[in-house]
Amino acid sequence: MAIPLLDVIDIKGKTITGDALLTQRRLANYLVADRQAHYHFTVKGNQPGLLADLILYFQERNDPDAVSVDSGHGRIETRKIWTSTELNDYLDFPWVGQVFVIERESINKKTGKISNETAYGVTSCNPEQASADKILKTNRDHWCIENSCHYIIDWNFDEDRSRIRTGYGPENVSRLRRFAVGLIKSKGVPSVAQKMRQLAMNVRSVLDYLRMTKNSSVSCVSPS
Repeated sequence: MAIPLLDVIDIKGKTITGDALLTQRRLANYLVADRQAHYHFTVKGNQPGLLADLILYFQERNDPDAVSVDSGHGRIETRKIWTSTELNDYLDFPWVGQVFVIERESINKKTGKISNETAYGVTSCNPEQASADKILKTNRDHWCIENSCHYIIDWNFDEDRSRIRTGYGPENVSRLRRFAVGLIKSKGVPSVAQKMRQLAMNVRSVLDYLRMTKNSSVSCVSPS
């Protein structure tokens, strides 16, 4: 669970993004009620009732509320988003400010191949706090960070050769690795690999680094 790690970070007024693994009622309550932050979650099959409600609601869509077009890395990507507040009081999920669906079309410039993805989500931000354009940008920024983490994770954890292949094991372990890398990067370290090697030499130093013990010293939690 992400809560113990978030306890040591000042997140008041911030929007915490998470993929489907973190789309949990307990975490939503913690972020909004306990920490005065906001959430921006992806909704997938681990929340079947919530996902079914969003799919049904967004079955028929008119013109999108916002559109973005990006060109880079050999692709042209078009993202469209539809948002709504009509389900806020209906959904069995805490602190809902808006729900949304994003359609992503990617065209490979070289081959012309077209791929399409549809993602559903929920956020505690109301329309005054987050417009459709802002939600679309938040979602894109989240996945840019996710993708940028892949190289670091593969280099440090040798993830592509991982032997964990059963059930939800690969996905769960990958999420934990990404969260660990993100947490280290949030400390402003010059080298993630160097810090990981340093922490791996002493398990106690990990707890001190995260200030998860009462007697963690300042010298132990130096970001360098």
